[in-house]
Amino acid sequence: MIAVQAPPNIPNSLSVPANAPEHCPGTDSDLAGKTDACAGCANQDICASGATKLPDPSLPLIRERMSNVKRKILVLSGKGGVGKSTFTAQLGWAFAVDEDIQTGIMDVDICGPSIPTIFGIASEQVHSSSSGWSPVYVQDNLGVMSVGFMLPTSKDAVMWRGPKKNGLISQFFKDVDWGDLDYLIVDTPPGTSDEHLSIVQYLKESGIDGAVLITTPQEVALQDVRREIDFCKKVGIRIIGLVENMSGFVCPNCKTESQIFKPSTGGGRRLAEETGIEFLGAVPLDPRIGKSADYGVSFLDEYPDSPATTAYLDIIDRIKDILGD
Repeated sequence: MIAVQAPPNIPNSLSVPANAPEHCPGTDSDLAGKTDACAGCANQDICASGATKLPDPSLPLIRERMSNVKRKILVLSGKGGVGKSTFTAQLGWAFAVDEDIQTGIMDVDICGPSIPTIFGIASEQVHSSSSGWSPVYVQDNLGVMSVGFMLPTSKDAVMWRGPKKNGLISQFFKDVDWGDLDYLIVDTPPGTSDEHLSIVQYLKESGIDGAVLITTPQEVALQDVRREIDFCKKVGIRIIGLVENMSGFVCPNCKTESQIFKPSTGGGRRLAEETGIEFLGAVPLDPRIGKSADYGVSFLDEYPDSPATTAYLDIIDRIKDILGD
């Protein structure tokens, strides 16, 4: 008879601290603080005490805050530089066109907060009151919260380890006084790490309505987006669909389109077909998108005749349809 070794128990990635040793069993495990791997870990005593299995005290506060938010949408990619923040801004501006719709933008890209610049509010600061932190408002029905408002200057680097990042994200969810929101759009950094896991953990009781994934046509971006799709499936996030950014170049003068980033493996459309998710649409390159972001104005309002504007609006309408709005 051949002896077959049982596969090791893989700890829940949401329960492994950022400063844990390599073979950490996870803080919610019965072995937490008791295995050889726990020896010397800074968290050993608290894990062994059972305190880590108690409910996170911030979750009820987050649930109460989020009870006033109708829709919570994540903008994800896995790859940096594909236009997540730009898409987040256009989505926010498009929702806010309707004065009866209240929209919030939460920027959890702790180390690279570009949302304040894109919205033209980089010089603003966060104010607090008895009801919590007040978002910075772009207009009456469009508020923004970002670590960028808390830095002394735009040149200051944020050099934080996971626990401090997670603490700030928790504060964004439980301490920001959004009021009643129709949409809360969360702009995320590249990857599938601390910030993403924190969002899933903090919203597990409130629920996430879905994620919009952003890619560009080339395979080097698609590889990371595949990992992001796998992440969403593993943690149970509904994928609303996939957007292909920088899909061709539109000349501002003649309006003709050329391929800059050739989709050598089929681009976002084929990836969506292969993974069984919806392809929401393709947004062509337009130099004025970058110009609008630098000057903090809405590209959709400034250049309504651009093919990119048409693509953005079609995608946003489809997102509303999928959400039943």
